Amino acid sequence: MNQLIALDAVTLDRAYATCRAIARREAKNFYYAFIALPEPRRNAICAIYAFMRKADDLADDESLSREERRRRLDAWLTEWHSAYRGDDTTDLVFIAVRDATERFAIPASLLDDLVAGTTMDLDHCDPNATDTYATFDDLYRYCYLVASVVGLVCIRIFGYSDPRAEKFAEETGIAFQLTNILRDVAEDAERNRMYLPLEELRAHNVSLDALLHRSPRTPPTANERALLAAMGKRADTYYQSARSLLPLIDRESRPALWVLVRIYRGLLRRIRRANYDVFSRRISVPTFQKLEILAVGLVWMAWVRLKK
Repeated sequence: MNQLIALDAVTLDRAYATCRAIARREAKNFYYAFIALPEPRRNAICAIYAFMRKADDLADDESLSREERRRRLDAWLTEWHSAYRGDDTTDLVFIAVRDATERFAIPASLLDDLVAGTTMDLDHCDPNATDTYATFDDLYRYCYLVASVVGLVCIRIFGYSDPRAEKFAEETGIAFQLTNILRDVAEDAERNRMYLPLEELRAHNVSLDALLHRSPRTPPTANERALLAAMGKRADTYYQSARSLLPLIDRESRPALWVLVRIYRGLLRRIRRANYDVFSRRISVPTFQKLEILAVGLVWMAWVRLKK
């Protein structure tokens, strides 16, 4: 019996190591926040990230038709549901995620919502049509599934007792995703996607065709800047929820959330300082600044541990 337990522990360690490697390689902004977490919580966050990454990769594989991507996603999700129920699996990510959901009481429905978010772009009837959202309410639903649900999973790993944390986590996720959308407007347009709501384009007299078919590295027009600034202002409003969320989660997890918010809000500020020119170059927070933010988070985490 002890040998079986040891073998299970070895497999679980390998599973978490695999997820940490995926997060280290792919997570970029998120990974800096992961480092500022105690190890059990860090492992769980990396497992959830690896799960999300696989779903995203399956959904975004443009070498395959939308129908084939949907088929593969459905098959993968069926395998996950089987593993979650306790059936044998050799998928190391599934092994780690199953353990994380048990340790931190993460509902399976939240993981299903994560996958649903990745499939929204596959649901359009005409594969040649531009992927768009008519209204901000439509976009909010998309942001909820791909980002707010991540926040709702994360706070279960971070730890919280005040139910208000759930709404604040939802809105913090919206802020992050709106920031990503602003940063990626040009890149998404090249993939025939436009996440800026069509009602917002009309309100600012901006043509969808002009955004989709512009000369490379052409700066935005005055109307386009006003459109992007309006979306930036919305994101800023939702960042207020991050400030309210911070004191509601466990003390040892606060440095990680602070790091993540500081990096993402820093990205939004850099977009604003560039006067919303997200077409001439891809805007990002430099690595040295991320490391400076992480250093503060690690000192904070060490201080919290000393106070225990």
